[in-house]
This record gives sequence, C-alpha cells and structure tokens, in this order.
Amino acid sequence: MSKKQIILQAATKLFSEKGFQETRISELAKKTGAAEGTIFYHFRNKEEIFVNILKTFRDDIIKAFDAHVADSRFANGLEMMEGAISFYLHSASAMEDRFLLLHRHDAYELAKVNPVCREQLETIYNCFLDIFERAIVMGQADGSIGSMPARKTALIIFSMVDGLVRFNTYGLYHAGALYNELIEACRRMLKDS
Repeated sequence: MSKKQIILQAATKLFSEKGFQETRISELAKKTGAAEGTIFYHFRNKEEIFVNILKTFRDDIIKAFDAHVADSRFANGLEMMEGAISFYLHSASAMEDRFLLLHRHDAYELAKVNPVCREQLETIYNCFLDIFERAIVMGQADGSIGSMPARKTALIIFSMVDGLVRFNTYGLYHAGALYNELIEACRRMLKDS
C-alpha cells in the first residue's frame, strides 16, 4: 500500500469517527506515522484529502457493483432490485467507515462551500440511484415491474434502504432485522402500477 493510500485510509477512519472539522492533520500524521509535510506533499489541504476519499469510495462502489452484477444471474428486474438492496446493505457493512463518513453532517457542511466535495457527494448518490434505476428499467422491460417513473421510484426505494442503513450506523436499529419486510414492501410497490 502506498503512503498516499495509507493516509487516505487513516483519514477515512478519523473523519468517520471524529468528523471532518474535528480531525487535525497532526492526528492524521500520528496515526499514519507520516510527517505533516509528507501529508501535504500528497494533498494540498484537509479538504483535498476528504474529496479523494469520496472519489475512491465512488470508484470502489462502482467496481463492487459491477462485480456483483457479473457474479449474479438475475431472472428479471425485480430480482435485480432485490440484489441491489442486498448489495447496498452489504456494502454499508463492509465499508462501514466510509458509510459513516457519508452519513456525517459535516460532509454536507463542507459541500456547501466546496463545489468539488458537493460534486463527489452527488456522484456517489447518483451512482447508487443508477443501480436502483437500472433494476427498475430492466423490470419494466421484462414485465416484472409495473409502469412508474423509474428515477423517482429508485429515489424512494433508495431512501428507504439508506434510512435503514443510517439507523444501523447510529446503533438505533439493526438493518438486517427488517430485511424481509423491506424486500416485501419494495415488491409490492414495484408490482403495483
């Protein structure tokens, strides 16, 4: 692993635990064993570190979903939607630090003043929405999903799934406990047209 990757990995952990604003570069230096000068050699400032974390997250999600689709055989769009929901829940567990970072309020505060950060956050969410929308479009083509606005429906389903992940992230409720009910609610919503 390169020094840059080590810095990004440690920063992800610190930002997810303490928040962007509360994390100091000196803490990052201590955690990585890299001098502050080395950190600033790789990144101009803390904001650039954060944006790079978001870019890496986006790339990892796209790669992971493409691998998930390649490894899966979906009989129809409804099955693909169930696969997308499972993928999102699994990803939130496997990439816990990055999802916690994504769910922190300070990320959105930074996005208000940093257009590159905002663009990366939007790109990540659009990536997730595209996954859900792809399943709906496939299902509408094969008849397993009724006629409805695909993007809006993807947004509604994604909001439900992400809401459960947020409950889980903050220790309020275990997302897996509602998995079957979530899948059944989505089936009913997608079949009704």
